[in-house]
Amino acid sequence: MLPASVPPPSVLYRLRDTQDASVSSHPLNPLDFLLRAAQVYPDKVALVHPNVQYPVQYTFATWAQRIQNLAYALLYTGIKPGDRVAVIAPNSPLIADAHHGVIAARAILTPINTRLKPSEVAYILDHSGASLILVDFEFVHLLPKDINIPVVISKDTGRHDDPYEEFLSKGRQFSQERSWGGLDAEPDENAAAVLCYTMTRDSVYLWILPMFHAAGWTFPWASVFSFAKQITLRTVNYTHIWQHIIESGVSHYCGAPTVQIGIVNDPQARKLPQPVRAVIAGAAPTAHLIEELEKLGFAPVHVYGLTSSLPLAERARFMARQGHAFATAQGVRVVFAVPDEEKNPVLRDVPRDGKTMGEIVTKGNIVMKEYFRDPEATRKAFRGGYFKTGDLAVMNPDGSIAILDRSKDIIISGGENASSLAIEQELTSHPHVLEVSVVARLHPKWGERPMAFVLLHPQHAAKWAGRHHEFGNDLKNHAKARLPGFACPEWIEVVPDLPKTSTGKILKSELRKIVAKL
Repeated sequence: MLPASVPPPSVLYRLRDTQDASVSSHPLNPLDFLLRAAQVYPDKVALVHPNVQYPVQYTFATWAQRIQNLAYALLYTGIKPGDRVAVIAPNSPLIADAHHGVIAARAILTPINTRLKPSEVAYILDHSGASLILVDFEFVHLLPKDINIPVVISKDTGRHDDPYEEFLSKGRQFSQERSWGGLDAEPDENAAAVLCYTMTRDSVYLWILPMFHAAGWTFPWASVFSFAKQITLRTVNYTHIWQHIIESGVSHYCGAPTVQIGIVNDPQARKLPQPVRAVIAGAAPTAHLIEELEKLGFAPVHVYGLTSSLPLAERARFMARQGHAFATAQGVRVVFAVPDEEKNPVLRDVPRDGKTMGEIVTKGNIVMKEYFRDPEATRKAFRGGYFKTGDLAVMNPDGSIAILDRSKDIIISGGENASSLAIEQELTSHPHVLEVSVVARLHPKWGERPMAFVLLHPQHAAKWAGRHHEFGNDLKNHAKARLPGFACPEWIEVVPDLPKTSTGKILKSELRKIVAKL
């Protein structure tokens, strides 16, 4: 028996053929990307896990063997096609393996946010009907005490005595050297397409975005498709991020705007030695953030598209918009709101005037299939034959769209609709503001008025220490020169931090709770 992670001699990177397979076509399967990479570049480094007690790195051939072992180990424990396999882990080889190995076993990957409460994790495990759990040692405490399905724990060491490594070894033994030919290909290609963002075999992708969030924005497969190296970081540590940007040749990473703000404002921030593409999503980036990224040499990509032939200031404002749809999706539409009681609504597009507000709807192969086990929520989300995003926007004459807000975040002041996002864009243009979030607060005359929660830039915080009221007046004057009166903040609160999700998105729900008590 060969060591668990060593491929057998003359390994064939081909899944078992099916009798009814078409000669002229085959279903799209992201696992094919891994098999192709292992065949074409077997000795190229595929995955690096540094900044831990036991760093590891794997070539494509070795990593593919580990993934094959995981698939067989899952089959050995009784996992069947369609079963759910839960994963609770930070960015690490465990969750990277799972994005391929679970698919190889024809099961459904169910990544769980590591920042949830035990009760929330218990709900997801129950609702998903998970048949097995892969969990990092740091998050075992999130599991229910009465768990009654198999649990595999990773100590994140890559060593033989690690329970996860032992699990992989069982998979190698169970395969009896049947290799990839003993695994069936998934015949249904009803899955999302991969977005590659111009990655190449020389690319180095740095895992800052949690892999459990929205399937890592498809980069677990996009990186392999491009033969790129991946570097996994367990936590968002700006020292480590800058270390790898400077020393490891990082070319791509993803992150929400708040993470990008942390990167450009870190004390180690400097002019880049090589181009780095910074993919931004999760919220609309401000023009100021895009400008700061470009000054350091980053090439920011807002995933709805960009305009690259304009002067910096103007280009930053255009990039802060949501742009045109990718080629892998049908056109995004902005439509008039439809009353909930209509069963078969006809969606009408707003005029391309940059003023008339509607809701963003979309369809295509990058849209989810359904809300799992919730047919009523699925029906509501797809009314009219499109997926309703809940984002309110206007359509510009050039066909790009500008998100104004989530429908629940619009501030209705004196009958006027004030976009919290538009207010935030202008407030962050103040040189002393690092981050800001705006929510509605009740007002006896106007119904609602904007309230801004502001995080000061570290370089300027000392200047305003004990003078937050003065700063508030200064920021209000800044806003009045840029916003209509109904959109100018009535209240400004300087705060030491803003509540955020594990992916860096600001939790406006928590800010609303604070406002409700005022």
